[in-house]
Amino acid sequence: MKYLLLKHYRGGPTPVTEMPMIDKWTPEEISAHVRYMQEFAARLQDSGEYVDGQALAPEGTFVRYDGEGRPPVTDGPFAETKDLIAGWMVIDVDSYERALELAAELSAAPGQDGKPIHEWLELRPFLSAPPIITE
Repeated sequence: MKYLLLKHYRGGPTPVTEMPMIDKWTPEEISAHVRYMQEFAARLQDSGEYVDGQALAPEGTFVRYDGEGRPPVTDGPFAETKDLIAGWMVIDVDSYERALELAAELSAAPGQDGKPIHEWLELRPFLSAPPIITE
C-alpha cells in the first residue's frame, strides 16, 4: 500500500512545539533536521519502503483554467499550498499500521535544541482503484 506523508508549515492540528525553522533555528539545528530526514529516507530505501520525497521551496502559484482563449487565473483569496505544505514523502508499506509507525518516527525529527519536534504529519493512502459511483 502506498501512502503520502505531507509535512505542513501550518494548517494542521496545533503543533506540540513551535517550529519556526527559518526564524529561530541555528544553522546546526537545521542541518541536524535535514540529516535526520535524509537518514530516515535512506533506511526506507534499504528496506524497500521508500518511493520518493521532496522538500518544497516557499515559492509557488495556484493556477486554474479560465476558459478558451483566456489567460490562466493565478492565486486567489485563499491560503496557498506554498504556505501550507513544506514537503512530502511517498512510502510503500505492507500495512496501515506500518505507515503510522513510520509517520510517527518521522514526526520525531530534531528541531530547536536537538529536541524532537513532534510534528503533525498528514498520512494519506493512494487510491488503489477509481471510486465506484452507484446511483
